Amino acid sequence: MTLARPVPSYVLYGEDIPESSAEFGHIETIAARSSLHDWEIAPHRHVRGVQVMLVSKGQVTLTIDDTTETLEAPCHIVVPAGSIHGFRFQPETLGYVLMLSSGFAERRSSPGDPLLHAATYGRFATTPSEILGRIEFLCAEMLAVPQDWRRPNALFLSMAEALLRSLLPEEQAADEGSGDHRISHLRHLVELHFRDQLPVGWYAERLGMTARTLSRLCRAKLGCSPQELLHARLALEAQRLLCFANASVVQVSNELGFSDPSYFSRFYLRMTGHRPHLDKSTHAHGE
Repeated sequence: MTLARPVPSYVLYGEDIPESSAEFGHIETIAARSSLHDWEIAPHRHVRGVQVMLVSKGQVTLTIDDTTETLEAPCHIVVPAGSIHGFRFQPETLGYVLMLSSGFAERRSSPGDPLLHAATYGRFATTPSEILGRIEFLCAEMLAVPQDWRRPNALFLSMAEALLRSLLPEEQAADEGSGDHRISHLRHLVELHFRDQLPVGWYAERLGMTARTLSRLCRAKLGCSPQELLHARLALEAQRLLCFANASVVQVSNELGFSDPSYFSRFYLRMTGHRPHLDKSTHAHGE
């Protein structure tokens, strides 16, 4: 069987900008791009960006990694960085697509901010009717702001923050029942930097604690060490790339910062119990 092409990575669907662009912000209507592709956006990923979709009229079928959901308007979707996703819209669907750099979540007001939670884990939900007018107003205003999307201005980013905060329920501020906002902050840092394979001490410094304290916190709240958390995230990304992006072992090894594909294969075997090529083969025969 001929394998499918690897899933591409974009900043905007079909477009990219240099790696040096640390911050970006862009909004467009759903129709602006989707209508050019027969209302279907093929599977892709945004390695360094968070996508927010706001559907005001119509229907969208979301596929994200191995999950598929059909949502009726009004609804919204937050796609975290790295997730492989695609959309199929009912023709003439109305709404907006907002793209923000992963670092946008650093605008949190506290480590337990729901903005941080949504950027890290993503979400999809019905948009409450009482905020529909506000959402429409903010989207229209962002569209009207003259700017270079590769260097978003303060007004655009402030309106994007106001929009996201309108969507996010306050009860998501705690980290998945852990009761400690530092874990949410750690998870977000891991999402931003796991490909860089930074030492545990770097994460501890960013969290304002020692590596020993971070280890105790992770053991108490997550039942694992910080290194195990980092390795689990690397293994998950490797599975995602092998299964859904159809990347080769060498490509995955390079993207995830391993110095040698053989070392990556041993890491993957230790983390998952089987060699990396098996995931790719299984996915190919299942298609």
